[in-house]
Amino acid sequence: MIQGDGAGASARTAAELEVFLAGGHAGSSRVTLRPLTRRDQGEFLDLVRASADLHHPWMSLPATPEEFRSYIDRFDHVTGQGLLICVRENGTIAGTVNINSIIRGRLQSASLGYAAFAPSAGRGYMSEGLALVLRYAFQRLRLHRLEAQIQPDNHASIKMVRRLGFRYEGYSPELLFIDGAWCDHERWAITANMAGDGLWDPHPTLPHR
Repeated sequence: MIQGDGAGASARTAAELEVFLAGGHAGSSRVTLRPLTRRDQGEFLDLVRASADLHHPWMSLPATPEEFRSYIDRFDHVTGQGLLICVRENGTIAGTVNINSIIRGRLQSASLGYAAFAPSAGRGYMSEGLALVLRYAFQRLRLHRLEAQIQPDNHASIKMVRRLGFRYEGYSPELLFIDGAWCDHERWAITANMAGDGLWDPHPTLPHR
């Protein structure tokens, strides 16, 4: 596991988000983005507990302070970023999105993990927030491809990514270990070209040929 440097990694992510949001990319969205930080531990854990029925059996989020610290250490900014979707009007945390396993070079790809929180669920905040994350990942981080792995019975999540333009790419048995078992997942992906956001200089790590 790659360990982040805590406040330093969060600060770098915050700086990237600030530049992105200053460009007006959020438009009329009701939500905004900010990095997950150690200061969010108490509120994050409270939201996870309040959302247990919503998340089970689709995902397993940290439930203790120790698990939260281990979880946030994964986000070193370079290979992974932890983001919060917040309601613009009052700053309420509506959901969380992780940009995981960022790989540069010829791949320029990452995977997405995301979860809504029960107190704000069902109001469209998660869909708006994930759309904003896609623009951030393609326009600011200059990634080429994002993939979401979704359990086949998680119809709400599949419906959301389809609405955002993801395409179905395949089925992987026993792909991820969740809630004590290896779970089958569908793979859904979107590229910058599919999102219509590919008109910018490529990331400097992309080879010329």
